[in-house]
Amino acid sequence: MSASSAASAQTGGEVKRPNIVLIISDQFRWDCVGAMGLNPMNLTPNLDAMAGHGVLFRSAFSNQPVCAPARGSIFTGQYPSRHGVWHNGSGLAENATTLATALGQAGYSTNYIGKWHLAPGEGRPRDEVSGPVAPAHRGGFRDLWEASNMLEFTSHAYEGNLYDNDGKPIHFSGQYRVDFMTGRAQRFLRSAKSPFLLVVSYLEVHHQNDTDTYDPPKEYAHRYPNPFIPQDLRALPGSWPSQLSDYYACVARIDDAAGSIRKTLAETGLDRDTILVFMSDHGNHFKTRNTEYKRSPHESSIHIPLIIEGPGFNRSMETSELVSQVDLAPALLEAAGVAVPGSMQGHSFLGLLDRRTEGWRNEVYFEMSEFVTGRGLRTPRYTYAAAAPKGPDWKPVPKADRYVEYAIYDHGADPYQQVNLAGRAPYSKTADELRQRLIARIREASGASPTIEPCWFPYP
Repeated sequence: MSASSAASAQTGGEVKRPNIVLIISDQFRWDCVGAMGLNPMNLTPNLDAMAGHGVLFRSAFSNQPVCAPARGSIFTGQYPSRHGVWHNGSGLAENATTLATALGQAGYSTNYIGKWHLAPGEGRPRDEVSGPVAPAHRGGFRDLWEASNMLEFTSHAYEGNLYDNDGKPIHFSGQYRVDFMTGRAQRFLRSAKSPFLLVVSYLEVHHQNDTDTYDPPKEYAHRYPNPFIPQDLRALPGSWPSQLSDYYACVARIDDAAGSIRKTLAETGLDRDTILVFMSDHGNHFKTRNTEYKRSPHESSIHIPLIIEGPGFNRSMETSELVSQVDLAPALLEAAGVAVPGSMQGHSFLGLLDRRTEGWRNEVYFEMSEFVTGRGLRTPRYTYAAAAPKGPDWKPVPKADRYVEYAIYDHGADPYQQVNLAGRAPYSKTADELRQRLIARIREASGASPTIEPCWFPYP
């Protein structure tokens, strides 16, 4: 039975719509999931079990590898240049059509716990925009609200605040942040009335901004003293020598949290009627590709985990077709039997689960901001990226009229992206083809028609 058929099963003469629980882990590398077969440390037994029971998407990607724009794409099904959240601090429009608004109109309760990062904040002091979120800026989440706009600035690992529907603090102290949020989610699930949408948005495994550290639970602090080093990091200087062990410990705790939510769904019987999703907003390259953790076109930035189980998804299967964050909301709406709004630019990937691949555009368009103003294309074989030239007075802007290609990676020959082929003469034809495809995707996503110049410093 297809996912959409399962969602439309008749019970008592009425359509029985599935509940949806979406778990978001911030800055979670895709290759930390054991089921991907690249990390031997057994960090994610619960996510591996979820992948073995449901669907593992091997080729899922972020549409912009930075927190707020990526979240905007997850909820609106639009690219950042369309939904308008092109960098951290620019808020989602009050009238935005989102997964929550569409499900709410179909009779779902819409509930949110954790980090939001989509309230407007440009030009205002950080302490004014980090915490409570006004109802108009909650993206259509109208019921349970226990969130902080920027949880990294209203909490630390063992102390901090979420904020309720009325903007009053929900304080925690002495309990690990992940565990506190998981407990709030379990509390909701034990008394939830169907159908519902619940988003649980963890800050982990993001670094703690004010200390630039990864802060695991105390009992896991020395759990991985000699960690496996991913191949894309080994040859490059960065922060990974001092941070990878604690990062892995945070990954393990997120896996614990996913396991606790799965267990609660099973104990309450909700698992029979609930679609459970695990994904991240972006990855983490540990300052190997630029001076911070993401905002680059590399796999370590844009490749993300995506695992789904529940009605219509319990197939014990993997799919390798390329999907991205803009495709998630259309897929979940189709699975729920709810019409996909015309504003959504992504496409439901449910057909891929039945191996209906005809017509699926097997490439992902992504944008970049803050570190560069850039655009890129990920195909099964290549990553191609272009960025606006930086002058002495450069500052982040949402778009440019002129880009210059600066990265081409061949995943078949170089899966860990150690050799940049941009400007190399033997790849000029490939670059020409990818350049035209990227221009077409920019035009489709935003209506803009910029120029993209060949690499300025070609190799002989």
